[in-house]
Amino acid sequence: MKFSITSIFFLWLLALPARCPGQQIQQIPPNPAIPGGLGVNVHFTTPQPGEMAELAASGVRWVRMDILWADTERTRGQYDFSAYDRFLAALEPYHIRPILILDYGNKLYDQGLAPYTPSGRAAFARWAGAAVKHFYGRGVIWEMWNEPDGYFWKPKVNFQNYIWLALTVGETIRETEPAETYIGPASAIIDFPFLTACFRAGLLSYWDGVSVHPYRQRDPETVIAEYARLRALIARYAPKGKTVPIISGEWGYPSVPSWWGMTESRQAEMLAREWLTNILSGVPISIWYDWRDGGGNPKIADGYLGLVSYRYRAGGDPVFAPKPAYRAAQTLTHVLDGYTFTARLRAGGSADYVLLFVGHGQERFAAWTTSPTPHRILISGVRGRVRVIEIEGRQGRALRAHHGYLAVTLSGAPQYLIPLKRSQFRKL
Repeated sequence: MKFSITSIFFLWLLALPARCPGQQIQQIPPNPAIPGGLGVNVHFTTPQPGEMAELAASGVRWVRMDILWADTERTRGQYDFSAYDRFLAALEPYHIRPILILDYGNKLYDQGLAPYTPSGRAAFARWAGAAVKHFYGRGVIWEMWNEPDGYFWKPKVNFQNYIWLALTVGETIRETEPAETYIGPASAIIDFPFLTACFRAGLLSYWDGVSVHPYRQRDPETVIAEYARLRALIARYAPKGKTVPIISGEWGYPSVPSWWGMTESRQAEMLAREWLTNILSGVPISIWYDWRDGGGNPKIADGYLGLVSYRYRAGGDPVFAPKPAYRAAQTLTHVLDGYTFTARLRAGGSADYVLLFVGHGQERFAAWTTSPTPHRILISGVRGRVRVIEIEGRQGRALRAHHGYLAVTLSGAPQYLIPLKRSQFRKL
């Protein structure tokens, strides 16, 4: 099997040993081959038996997880990262990399609130530096807090206190292990006032990526204009010559009608479109929230964001019941495995998306529409027969191009088109 240079390089990164003095970690590779930039949020340090195999079979290559200050410093100045040692050990056989969120208060300092005094900030930074040193060279991305512009900054949102803490942590990481990757601020939405405050304060001198959580009760494609605005803002404040990518660090659609009339099938569509839209927008890492459902009241959206159901089935195969969104993730990552996004093609209208991917010496596309009405479009430059893979992996009816045009019916569910001959496409 052939691999692109990008995919070989990314696989090399995943295989890095635990520690090698002087080793430099490639921070965030741009436009990685699929599934190199795709992942999920998790909420465990010890997976259930069989869980990691099921998670890895979805095709994801990242997991995002809190590393909790209060759990790892129970006595002042003494750090116990053993639970996270086990967590990384569970990931490594599957070549899955972690994003670890440095977050939340510790009752030993500042009354357990988000650090707000110089001594509290210094203690948090010492702890963060110890964590970074402990896990040096393991391919971790370190993220500064979770949604500090919202509920998770206690007792209430305070942009300046967050900025002071993030600057202190940035200085500590750069002094301790300068090659490690540090991102932030994991904003609860694409919060432009908060992001602007962070950038003006100089945090882009420390951050290797800007992480945002683009939740919305709208089509995923509506984020494209916001990404363009954010990218321009980053360019305005970033140090000269430094490229700082946007990271979609948390974003999902729950499978309950109370959230924008969602269903499990529609959630699957949103997952594929969310990931494909991020890829189209040059976002190198996309983390779906969440891996597992939390259960509870079906009228409450937060419990139904997962790719799999919440009940563990000991001895089952798989151990968590997959939802349609799991199958959509698996289809996307398997059909496009080793392929790199190349262009959006000129086909249909502005609501229609046909993305070209190239890999293994072949071409494949993903195609869908934001229009509420399925309709047929023509893709020019296609020759011969084309296999069709539907969103959950079923093989659709084969198509044949005529006179260099392929007729395809688009809907809100992405489908994957596999030409059996190389073609020439018109790019946007």
